[in-house]
Amino acid sequence: MRLVMENSPLLRFISLTVPLAMFLQAMAVPSLQEQAGALLAWKDTLESHPAQLQFWGMGNNTNWPCSWYGIECSKYQATHQEVITKISLRGLRLRGELDALNFTALATLTSIQLSHNRLTGRIPPGIVSLRELRFLLLQRNQIRGPLSPALASMKNLRCLMLQENKLSGEIPRQIGELENLVSLNLSANHLSGPIPSEIGYLKKLVWLGLVNNNLIGPIPRTLGNLTKLTILYLRGNYLCGYLPPELGYLLNLREMSLNVNELMGSIPNTFGSLNNLTHLYLWENKLFGPIPPELGYLVNLEELDLSINKLFGSIPNTFGNLVKLTSLHLRDNHLSGFIPPELGYLVKLEDLVISNNTIMGSIPDTFGNLTKLTTLQLSDNQLFGHIPREIGNLTNLEKLELSNNYLSGPLPPNLCISGQLKNLTAEDNYLNGSLPSSLLNCTSLVRVRLEMNQLEGDISAMGAHPNLVYIDMRSNKLFGQLSYKWGECRKLNKLSISNNNITGKIPTSMGQLFGLRILDLSSNKLEGELPRELGNLKKLFHLNLADNSLHGSIPQEFWALSSLDFLDLSSNYLSGLVQGSIENCLMLRSFNLRQNNFRGSIPSMLGVLHNLMDKLDLSENSFSGAIPSQLSSLTMLETLNLSNNELSGLIPSSFKRMESLTLIDLSYNELEGPVPESKLFRGAPIQWFMHNKMICGVVKGLPPCSSPTQNGGKMKGYKTLALAMVTTTICLVLVVYILVFRHERNKSKSIVNSRVTQEKVFSIWSFDGANVFKQIVEATTNFSETHCIGTGGYGSVYKARVSACEIFAVKKIHTIQDDCCVNEAMFNSEIEALVRIRHRNIVKLFGYCSSRQGRFLIYEYMDRGDLAEILRSNARAIELDWRRRVHIVLDVVHALAYMHHDCSSPIVHRDITSNNILLDLEYRACISDFGTAKILDIDGQNITRLAGTKGYLAPELAYTDNVTEKCDLYSFGVLVLELFAGCHPGDLLSSLSLRTKNNDVYLKDLLDLRLVLPDAATTREIYSMLRVAVQCLEPSPSRRPTARHASDELSTIKACANHIDFIHARLIIPTQ
Repeated sequence: MRLVMENSPLLRFISLTVPLAMFLQAMAVPSLQEQAGALLAWKDTLESHPAQLQFWGMGNNTNWPCSWYGIECSKYQATHQEVITKISLRGLRLRGELDALNFTALATLTSIQLSHNRLTGRIPPGIVSLRELRFLLLQRNQIRGPLSPALASMKNLRCLMLQENKLSGEIPRQIGELENLVSLNLSANHLSGPIPSEIGYLKKLVWLGLVNNNLIGPIPRTLGNLTKLTILYLRGNYLCGYLPPELGYLLNLREMSLNVNELMGSIPNTFGSLNNLTHLYLWENKLFGPIPPELGYLVNLEELDLSINKLFGSIPNTFGNLVKLTSLHLRDNHLSGFIPPELGYLVKLEDLVISNNTIMGSIPDTFGNLTKLTTLQLSDNQLFGHIPREIGNLTNLEKLELSNNYLSGPLPPNLCISGQLKNLTAEDNYLNGSLPSSLLNCTSLVRVRLEMNQLEGDISAMGAHPNLVYIDMRSNKLFGQLSYKWGECRKLNKLSISNNNITGKIPTSMGQLFGLRILDLSSNKLEGELPRELGNLKKLFHLNLADNSLHGSIPQEFWALSSLDFLDLSSNYLSGLVQGSIENCLMLRSFNLRQNNFRGSIPSMLGVLHNLMDKLDLSENSFSGAIPSQLSSLTMLETLNLSNNELSGLIPSSFKRMESLTLIDLSYNELEGPVPESKLFRGAPIQWFMHNKMICGVVKGLPPCSSPTQNGGKMKGYKTLALAMVTTTICLVLVVYILVFRHERNKSKSIVNSRVTQEKVFSIWSFDGANVFKQIVEATTNFSETHCIGTGGYGSVYKARVSACEIFAVKKIHTIQDDCCVNEAMFNSEIEALVRIRHRNIVKLFGYCSSRQGRFLIYEYMDRGDLAEILRSNARAIELDWRRRVHIVLDVVHALAYMHHDCSSPIVHRDITSNNILLDLEYRACISDFGTAKILDIDGQNITRLAGTKGYLAPELAYTDNVTEKCDLYSFGVLVLELFAGCHPGDLLSSLSLRTKNNDVYLKDLLDLRLVLPDAATTREIYSMLRVAVQCLEPSPSRRPTARHASDELSTIKACANHIDFIHARLIIPTQ
């Protein structure tokens, strides 16, 4: 039998073919010379040749490429010949493309390390021929293009590192075929689309990084199959949907970063099984529900961040088990209850951040055990009681933030005893007692905010703070004198100690604070002259020394403050002439010298201060002579007050050009002659001109001016005046009727498609704009009525569900007759500016499309629709309880403050109504049509059509076309009344007028009858909010608060009950 086998044909075939196969394989393996040639050819294509490559190609023996920099050789297993197996050229700043490298000649490579260079182009198709390749490291280059599905053929690949390039397109699902892959990092690219569920087949995967891309859709449940995974980084994408409970099966996981996405739902209880987890980051998502107590079982956890979500409930007591925790961040949620004392036993804790929640109770004394703590942030909660003395013994503490609570008692006596404290913020509490001596001498301080408390004591010792940048201690009960040592705080850019009892003189050493930008010492008892040394503060833009006892004249050096934006020296005893190089202060927006003893003429040079916008107040002085006509050059000025002086002569006729004026007070002077003819003056109250010598004109209450050509007596003049008034009234009525008629007609008008001169699709988008628009057309069935969710003055709105997680509101803009006149470039420019605006209470504008079908604006979709519709429905209005209504007021006023004060240039909405307030599932309120009025009126053609909605219009719009921020505030006041009343306040006040003869209204009569009366604490909040709303309804724009002031005032309202019966408190509604 054995003999037969030895002579069998099969055996002879094998004996012949195996050597032949080995021979053919050996012939297929490139020689070292061929491989060296491929490398040299690639080197010649590079734009840069670092010193490390200059010796490439200079050898003489057969092994010469193996001695080159970055090249490693080894024997090929099949043939035992020497071949190149590794290329490692990390961080040489190589410029060029990989496509020029002949990978066929380098088929024996097992590792390519070309990271931290400047390689461009795409990943070459030839790279997939490297079947032996185990490591492909190309991170931190500039490689573009998509990932090829052919990469799946590289079955031996273990490590694929392509992060920090410019790759685009979707992740191919074939990547799930790389069964030996251990590390996959595609972070910091431009990848889009969903995460392929096939990644869950990579059973050997230990590291998965997809950070900072444009990935969408849910996290695949199949990731729960990656049982060897230790690192999972998915942060910085647009992932949505719920957190898969299957992630709790990854028992080897050490770090999980899912932050900065749009994930929703609750945190799975299964996460409590991740016993090896050391870092868990879920911040900045849309997670809601309570924090699972099971997270307290993660005994190896070192860092936990759940901030910026919508989590509610209490902080679990089980967190006391996290003995290895060094960082705990829970800020910006809706957490309530008390701070668990068990947190005080986490002795390794360095950062504890729980700010901006609704936590109540006291700060636990056990926090004195946290000796390693460097950051403690508890601001914006409802904490009360004393600050534990033990806090002062935390010698490593660098940041202590306790602002906006109800804390009382003194500051801890040993605060900053170790000289480590940098940030101390405890403003808006009820703190009292003296400043600790340890704080007065704390040289490490950088930022201090203690304003709006009841702190007492002498601050004379303060000023030895060489690192101090910001200090605000206004509205306390501090006394003493300002030390010369303040001049040593050379890094200071804000110093505010207003509204205290500070005495003495302003130290001349403050003139050495060359970086100071804000100096506010108002409302104290300072005396002496203004230090001329303050003229050295070239960066100063806000100077407020009002309401003191300062005397003397304004030093000439003050006019060298060329950056000054705000100057208030009012309510002092300053005197002399106002003269000097005033024209240097061209940046001034507000200038106030009210209630002093200045004399002489008003400087004509004030007319060159063209940026004066908010106020020019020279009232209650002794200015004499004529009003300079040059003041009419202040075309942006809103308030001009020259009352209570000794001015004489005529009111300059050129004042009619000051179209921005909303208030001009010339009373109590010696003026005479006619009032200038303009809309402002025609609608002005008599109070602006009272107690002058002889002023005449069309103002109601003033005598008419006689004309040289008229000799018919007073009766004829009165008839002329009456006729003019009747004509004006009729014109105003007609204008209002036309505006209302056009507005109502536009609501029912069908959409007319307009032909755009240039067909295009333009989109400001992180994705392909044309593709997105195509998806929107498909999602709305070509904008059919079944998908229409609303029609307004500007256009029809459609709901477009592009994917399971992506829903947009698409506004198809109504075609207007003069559409052809719209400046397309300016239109696009406005859109680009609006897309860059980000605020949580402004409906996000994603982009803009233009085609033959019309113009389209793509907005964030708000699930609950507009506020007006909710208030009209009894069932939905009842769901909108008092607490939700309180939060809506705060959301809207924060958005207005952002629009008016935080944008690069102030933006007026023009149409704040309940129709333009939209709510999401969590009742977050957002202002819609933000900027629509502006972008549809770029050429100023449609301002009358777009200036607002009847019932919300500010009264001054009856006599001026100038729409200002104060018009938005008036509309906001109407909106707040409507929100708490459940109907438009015009209807409500009409019904109240049957029971009362004046505008005094009890709070209970203003509240929505469909809801049960609020509790005492909420009633106080509502009353305080309605008081602000009433201020917004003042007929005079100057008497209305700014959006910033309203936002600050509403944000500091405390929801605490006291003995006052607010439900029966009275509100006085201004007469309109």
